[in-house]
Amino acid sequence: MAALDGLPPLRDVIQRHGLDAKKALGQNFLLDLNLTQKIARTAGPLDDVTVIEVGPGPGGLTRAILALGAKKVVAIERDSRCLPALAEIGAHYPDRLDVVEGDALKVDFESLADGPVRIIANLPYNVGTQLLVNWLLPERWPPFWQSMTLMFQREVGLRIVAGADDDHYGRLGVLCGWRTKARLAFDVPPQAFTPPPKVTSTVVHLEPNETPIPCVVSSLEKVTQAAFGQRRKMLRQSLKPLGGEALLGKAGIDPQRRAETLTIEEFCRLANCL
Repeated sequence: MAALDGLPPLRDVIQRHGLDAKKALGQNFLLDLNLTQKIARTAGPLDDVTVIEVGPGPGGLTRAILALGAKKVVAIERDSRCLPALAEIGAHYPDRLDVVEGDALKVDFESLADGPVRIIANLPYNVGTQLLVNWLLPERWPPFWQSMTLMFQREVGLRIVAGADDDHYGRLGVLCGWRTKARLAFDVPPQAFTPPPKVTSTVVHLEPNETPIPCVVSSLEKVTQAAFGQRRKMLRQSLKPLGGEALLGKAGIDPQRRAETLTIEEFCRLANCL
């Protein structure tokens, strides 16, 4: 990458700016520039695309995205220590990097969209799942993004792609399976990061399902939350606050079944009967 984009090696950047990764911010910096390129390539061709990145840190993935030709990168970073390093990348790629300092959970992402948008990010561990759910559940669909290429702990990645009767199947699998086509792209070992996390990470690629089963978002949230909140219990018990056996009868679902056996279509049916 240093030869490709003419910028200093990331280790030098981190040392020069005193950027030790902060656990409180869920930071693990990805220094392997071959891997950052692989993540960016997983998102597909980036020409004429605006890429939204959350938690760029010292900018390893940012550099890969820009080097692969993205029209613009909008990077959301709450750690002000990283801003000078990102400013150096911005100077190297004039008018192609916008840095927004702030908390990604409070950002109006749709307002950042300018033409086709892809989200590519090594998400901070402590907010990654919540951000994904926020991007999955706007009232209006298809969403403002064309695809999402995101890194999570492997355990979360398995939950994203899980289907009925899979040990990892839960609320996240229902929501992702309902509105997207999700696949695991590749694993990333702990030693690729500084500091190395205790777990393997996984890159997940998601594309919108253009025609998901018609369903009210808030109702599906309620049903999945109740059902998986007590996943070992029969549905007649776990869904009691929402109507229990009466609701299940209306949806034509056996009240003795458990949450992990229901398909996405059955969850949507329950939500539509709520």
